[in-house]
Amino acid sequence: MFGAGKLRGLAAPFSGRPRRQAVTLAVAIVVLIAIAGGLTWSLASGQAGDSPASAAVKPQQAHSHPSQPATPLQVLSASPALESRQVNGSDPVTITFNAPLAPGSPMPKITPAVSGSWSPAAANKDEMVFMPSTAFRPQTTVRVSVPAGPTGVRSAAGGLLSAPFTVRFHTGSYSTLRLQQLLAQLGYLPLTWAPASGSPPASDAAAQLAAAYSPPAGSFSWQSGYPRTLTDMWSAGSANMIDVGAIRAFESVKGLTMDGVAGPAVWRDLLAAADQGSNNPNGYTYAIASKNSPETLTIWHDGRIVLHTYANTGIPAAPTYNGTYPVYERLPFQIMKGTNPDGSHYADPVQNVSYFHGGEAVHYFPRYSYGSLQSLGCVELPLGPSAVAYRYLTYGSLVTVQA
Repeated sequence: MFGAGKLRGLAAPFSGRPRRQAVTLAVAIVVLIAIAGGLTWSLASGQAGDSPASAAVKPQQAHSHPSQPATPLQVLSASPALESRQVNGSDPVTITFNAPLAPGSPMPKITPAVSGSWSPAAANKDEMVFMPSTAFRPQTTVRVSVPAGPTGVRSAAGGLLSAPFTVRFHTGSYSTLRLQQLLAQLGYLPLTWAPASGSPPASDAAAQLAAAYSPPAGSFSWQSGYPRTLTDMWSAGSANMIDVGAIRAFESVKGLTMDGVAGPAVWRDLLAAADQGSNNPNGYTYAIASKNSPETLTIWHDGRIVLHTYANTGIPAAPTYNGTYPVYERLPFQIMKGTNPDGSHYADPVQNVSYFHGGEAVHYFPRYSYGSLQSLGCVELPLGPSAVAYRYLTYGSLVTVQA
């Protein structure tokens, strides 16, 4: 019995205050270990806030996570494509990127510069588009340069273009078919032209320039009354002598150099004339000098014969050459000088002179008779008919000499 009571007496001290102190000491040791291990503790459930111990260790717990660099910006495509040829100079220029662009990104540079505007970068837009208000000139190499680096184009996420991007393309020529359409509309051809659908509005400069490169569909119709000699020269969409005469006529009306070539100045004034409805004030004239006996000159104006008269052409030693030529010079009076076949010289007063090929001209020259080979290359007429011929044979009028 004593043994059992002795054991109970020895166990008693561990069930009182000394036992609680031991537990407290153990907890403190665990906390110290946790602090040393970098753990965050909360004496409560975590909803009531952090314990002083956890607040003390938080500055040591923070881990920095550096942001990932933005994906570099890249050019995916360009339109027109690199080294494209025969490009419609009024088409838009489009640069497409691999990501949406940041608002305020600098615009590409275009050389040679033309008037127009770049569409500003907008949300979720991954392209820049340039809309020309006047087309690039025909047969021109155009360069589009996209800036790079810190001051260049950037994506909405901050990505930069690593290197400048340049695309080159080459514009085509203005269309011969469109040239013919406009000349016909303005009355410089012996044909009319009707569009298949709506014609580009004359007041819409951009549409007119687009049509200069890519003409609208339509059909030509001959004005009635002209001879087959003239109609056989025509070829829609291909350059021909009728075009040359019409261009020269247009150049004379607009005060341009009369070379019969549709250069930049001709196209500029032609588009302006279409816009203003400025039609040919002289109408269309065509003439045939026939060497068949008796020799004659016949002139058609706006599809009807206005003159048919006897004429003289050149003798075998100084012939009037066959072919079709546009009138390039007109003089109401002239002292015509030259050399006779025998080597002697002449200086003859002539009137109503219309030069069409070298020194060959339609003009008045007094003869006892007309209708045979008598001249030194010119087409000689009586005085009255020469005045009629001079009135109608304006600059660019075609004269055909045929056997």
